Amino acid sequence: MKTTITAIATTVALGVGLGGAAQAQDDAIVIGVQVPTTGSEATYGQDMYNAAELAAAEINADGGLLGRQIELINGDSACDPQQSVNAAGNLVSRDVVGIVGGYCSGATMPTLKTYGDEGLPFVITASNSTQLIPANPGNAFMINSTGADQSKKAAEFFESQGIERLAVIDQGDSYSQDLADLTVERWESMGHEVVTRETVNKGEQDFSAVVSNVRSSGAEAVFWTAYYADGGLMIRQLRQGGFRGTIAVGDGSNSPQLFEIAGGAAEGVFAFSNPTAEFLPAAADFIDDYQAEYGQSPGPYAPLNYDGLKLLAWAMETAGTTDSAAVVDVLESTDGQSWLTGPIRFTDENTLARSNFIILEGEDGAWTFFDN
Repeated sequence: MKTTITAIATTVALGVGLGGAAQAQDDAIVIGVQVPTTGSEATYGQDMYNAAELAAAEINADGGLLGRQIELINGDSACDPQQSVNAAGNLVSRDVVGIVGGYCSGATMPTLKTYGDEGLPFVITASNSTQLIPANPGNAFMINSTGADQSKKAAEFFESQGIERLAVIDQGDSYSQDLADLTVERWESMGHEVVTRETVNKGEQDFSAVVSNVRSSGAEAVFWTAYYADGGLMIRQLRQGGFRGTIAVGDGSNSPQLFEIAGGAAEGVFAFSNPTAEFLPAAADFIDDYQAEYGQSPGPYAPLNYDGLKLLAWAMETAGTTDSAAVVDVLESTDGQSWLTGPIRFTDENTLARSNFIILEGEDGAWTFFDN
């Protein structure tokens, strides 16, 4: 596969990469990649875009899609709802035949109408708030397990660790609030106690009041349901403030960069994570090719975005057309075909029909697999 990666420069992103200023080749099949390549989550977004490039390069080197080359156009969501809508409108105006991506759920949510109005197939590869489900017009398909699956994984973990009193902290956005709400509901239904529920602002620097509330509540564990950029700082201040209980984070904080921000305070922290490349047996070649092309290891959502592009292309090839309705029909009929991150089959709500969550533990400045 390594010899195929040179195709990226000539067939995948010829003038339509992150800048997106040039026009696609006349005969190209143009696919949008909606990810945050600016803002606080840009590291995740760039990583996801890279993975889509690799997938497209492989397809192009193997003869293309329906005998034509794939070209990608980036739609930078910046994890901001308004910018995401603007980016979605730009992708639609440039005649994309489908979209992959979606990281921050709050930014993905308003694009569902934009793509739904056009009937465009949208493979959502990271966003997993359950709030996306009722807003889905039927053309979007989530290949990352939902917050309902994650809250179940989290509650079962805390219970296995003998935790009774839990503190839950979110940032009030669609993703983190949804995960927090689901976890609180599930935890209390299991007969346990949520002793404090905190909401902080994105970009906040001083969490001393939250740390004080957590300590005075008698919490034995803290669950941070938001993103790593602020999560690392929260973890560091919790430890500096004297909290010695269990700390766990949701999949929005499973980035290796959490360790750069939190430092030694991230040791022993647990993460409920989507399947990342280093823990996927089928991903060895993918990891090698990603490192060879980009000079770094693939991040947490690279495998899912790689699969998203491959899945969308497979659906078009199977349908024998890029016609949106036909492609959506094929996606709906997906029946356990195996991909890098595992088999994909959808529920009646177009969500992944299995839980893909694993548990990681921070050890020596990196994530390790935790087998509980």
